[in-house]
Amino acid sequence: MAFVLASSSKIRATLLRSAGVSFSIKTAEVDETALKHQWQANKKDNARLALALAEAKALAVAEYCPDDLVVGCDSTVITTEGDLLSKPKDRDEAAQHLRGLAGKPHILTSAFAVIEQGRCVFHYQDQALLTMRLFSEDFLESYLDQEWPEISYCVGGYRLEGLGIQLFDKIEGDHFTIMGLPLLALLAYLRKRSIVKI
Repeated sequence: MAFVLASSSKIRATLLRSAGVSFSIKTAEVDETALKHQWQANKKDNARLALALAEAKALAVAEYCPDDLVVGCDSTVITTEGDLLSKPKDRDEAAQHLRGLAGKPHILTSAFAVIEQGRCVFHYQDQALLTMRLFSEDFLESYLDQEWPEISYCVGGYRLEGLGIQLFDKIEGDHFTIMGLPLLALLAYLRKRSIVKI
């Protein structure tokens, strides 16, 4: 049985490769915006949205590889006011998101869902609490000059493996969850299924 990652995220692929996992990549074609709007219209708990998106992505890819183990992943950022942030559509929106997060904590949730033969056989999500520091407009502009457009695919507008680490005063939570994939839980499941060696 092959292992397929239903994600275009470079960091997730790097995490898995660094852990010695063999896999292929197939990007999921899922309308995340529509799913988020539907989720919020139904007044569902935003804390569980990352898991719903991860499962939707894995199910979409599993249609094309029904004999494989497919893993979908997603991350969400929720502000202290309860607002859900999406990936910034342009540099100005990234700046707006970062100004709104400055000086406050926010919750980052990362989740994955494992699909086999058209059904979810395992899922997991974890949360981290990140507190962004207050920063100057000069720093923000310099940051965006260096990081845009690479952060356009990052919810919250930062990559902690890069210059984004300078945006923060305090980070509480699992490193891999913050990178976008609760890796230890996924590796434990893959060992259980003999996808990776025990």
